[in-house]
Amino acid sequence: MERELNEEELQDLFAWIDKIPLSRPKRHITRDFSDAVMAAEAVKYFFPKLVDLHNYVSANSTQQKLSNWNLLNRKVFSKLDFHVPEETLKKIAQSTTGAVVPVLSTLREKIDKKLEYTPNNILDMEYYDTRNEEKPHEEIQQTEIRLLTQLEELKKDEKNRQKNSKVERAVKFYSDMDPAFQQMLKEKEKAIMSLMETVEILQMKVNKLEHLVHLKDVRIQDLTQHLETYKARGNTH
Repeated sequence: MERELNEEELQDLFAWIDKIPLSRPKRHITRDFSDAVMAAEAVKYFFPKLVDLHNYVSANSTQQKLSNWNLLNRKVFSKLDFHVPEETLKKIAQSTTGAVVPVLSTLREKIDKKLEYTPNNILDMEYYDTRNEEKPHEEIQQTEIRLLTQLEELKKDEKNRQKNSKVERAVKFYSDMDPAFQQMLKEKEKAIMSLMETVEILQMKVNKLEHLVHLKDVRIQDLTQHLETYKARGNTH
């Protein structure tokens, strides 16, 4: 968890965070996540039943921040199979530069792992509630809709990448133009290359999301079969 991320991994993590609808805009990751509220929101986005946001209060005091983190660590992270050391929590609550980044990276890995897990028993699912038999199916559909929305956004980014490629070819074509105009085009080309690198990262996310959508389809089919079996057993009693 203490491993330092390289630049590509950082950008990938920030892109993942940007896709999550948080209650506050992300300006400075060290300060934004210091009170654990946005970390709790990130988990709730993927697993609504795991987190009760009313338990996490936006705070400026180190003591309240630590209280939030300890609760999140004990009640939520434990269900994702990881634990943040007390010393690390103190550094995060004190807004120590870089302290929260490896924690968020590990949190993302644990969330992805749990999303890819297909349960063998519907009764073990965090979505399942015997008071509302239709709820697990509805919540999985909501998760699938979120993933499909993200996938559509990334496909739009891919179209923009293709447009950027045409602009790059145009820059080379007009290389014999006025020197001042050439300099302007070179600056534009650098900006485009930077965007293309970002798009490559997004393309990897497209592939991953397509894989997750497939897993959700399989999960829905499996849950539907389990639900029908459960209802059939209920009707026999």
